[in-house]
Amino acid sequence: MKKSEKETGNARKEGSENVLAELKSIARNIYTEITKKKLPEVQMPLRALSNVKYDPKEGYFEMIGKTKGRTLTASTIKTFAQTLRMMALSKELIEQDDIATKREAYYVSKNWEEARFNEQAESDMIMDDVEAMLMVNREQIGFIPEEKGGEIAGKLIVIDKDSETGKEIIIDCTKFGSGAYSIPISVEHLKFETDAKFILAIETAGMFQRLVKHKYWQKANCILVSLGGVPTRACRRFVRRLADEMKIPVYVFTDGDPYGYANIYRTLKVGSGSAAHINKYFCVPQAQFIGITPDDIKAYKLPTHPLKDVDIKRVKDALKNDPFILHHKEWQKALKDMVEMKVRAEQQALAKWGLNYVIDKYLPDKLKHPEKFLP
Repeated sequence: MKKSEKETGNARKEGSENVLAELKSIARNIYTEITKKKLPEVQMPLRALSNVKYDPKEGYFEMIGKTKGRTLTASTIKTFAQTLRMMALSKELIEQDDIATKREAYYVSKNWEEARFNEQAESDMIMDDVEAMLMVNREQIGFIPEEKGGEIAGKLIVIDKDSETGKEIIIDCTKFGSGAYSIPISVEHLKFETDAKFILAIETAGMFQRLVKHKYWQKANCILVSLGGVPTRACRRFVRRLADEMKIPVYVFTDGDPYGYANIYRTLKVGSGSAAHINKYFCVPQAQFIGITPDDIKAYKLPTHPLKDVDIKRVKDALKNDPFILHHKEWQKALKDMVEMKVRAEQQALAKWGLNYVIDKYLPDKLKHPEKFLP
């Protein structure tokens, strides 16, 4: 085993031991408070946009220190018990060097009698609280998502390794035919080789497939990434590491709607309020937006759909509460223009001018004018 791999393994082991020690410390404090006949309490960061700030020099949402307490009372006894049981499950997973999907964790709770979860949304919330309490990511406490990380095609060599033998596995992302390489849940051990000029992150699977089908990556000398909506943490971390280590820009191509702007793009670029404790690792500050804008809708005479009430609400929330949007006048203008126009447009609307208009005209036009990219 190479020295660097030993160091990585040792660092991972040390990280697990630190998390385990912190879990035990919190449990001891709760036990001590109970033996003193005091109401035990656990403190955790407030996971919301109201508890983050955006500094463009740092490039991601950072917490500003607001916390919330969870105290054992008659009205909170179930939630408090669920928090402790989730911590206990995490301790067990770490000690056994095992993992559980978020869905599996939900079903494990069915053995917790009165502390069991009725819906997975409840389980996910408690899991996120425990993660934030420890200021780590959920993989470090043994939990992994159900969804895959995203897909990759184009000018990239990914160097993985066999979990049993430790031998390197060379994966050429140009050799998948009509398919693509799936980003694994854990990406820290991966290494990269590429001479691509940029990474193009794409919102919809349909648009990704069109660009793969016609080998746009070859024409533009780039790497294509399918985000599949709001990108998973694995996808964000993969893109961040790839961009940092290969020193190439990241361009993001979404639908022209408030969700594409204020959820998909913003989450990829600066992170989210609910995961502010780990945004510095999972965001891509160097990302720039080349998706459908209100100006594009007019310039390319694109077919549109009316804005829904939920779209208008999302715009109002972003303009009032989102530190990233509030920092960039360009994004404020784009959102206000969209509300004034009362329409939104999908990536696929470009097909009005031909199925491959996006390849032959739209993307080349965009790439010629980086000064017009939204921040």
